[in-house]
Amino acid sequence: MKYSRLTKEQFEEMHQEFINFLATQSITAKEWDRIKQNQPDVAEEELDVFSDLVWEGVLNKVVYLEHFSPDQIHLFHLKEEKMQLIALKVASEGIDLTTNEGYEWLRDNLLDDSVNIFQANKEYGEDKNLDKFQLIKQGAQITKGNLFEYFDKLVG
Repeated sequence: MKYSRLTKEQFEEMHQEFINFLATQSITAKEWDRIKQNQPDVAEEELDVFSDLVWEGVLNKVVYLEHFSPDQIHLFHLKEEKMQLIALKVASEGIDLTTNEGYEWLRDNLLDDSVNIFQANKEYGEDKNLDKFQLIKQGAQITKGNLFEYFDKLVG
């Protein structure tokens, strides 16, 4: 498995897509029940293959990611050839950017000396989608990029 298995809830949400996936392999509902009962390892493999296909489709479309921690925000623009990063670091005690109050403080004090903004570019490794997946695994969220675009204009 290249990425990670979808959760039970995600499988339930994608029930029809999974049925279509099995159908492409000529596996009927009756046969799927038989496989689950008699060949659980084969069933597990099918779940893993489907999960990887779903992740691959999602990762191919991801353009922006955001990761918030108490004192930092990492904004990623996932371009074709490289990742562009805008990072904000707050060196002020008691500010937690993961809370509404902390985020509002940042918005109101963007030019404060305790707020540092950095930019960087990083080339992808051998597998661009795996690089994206690692960021998501570390807590990054897929976004539309509004925050990235705002700061890109601000620092650009």
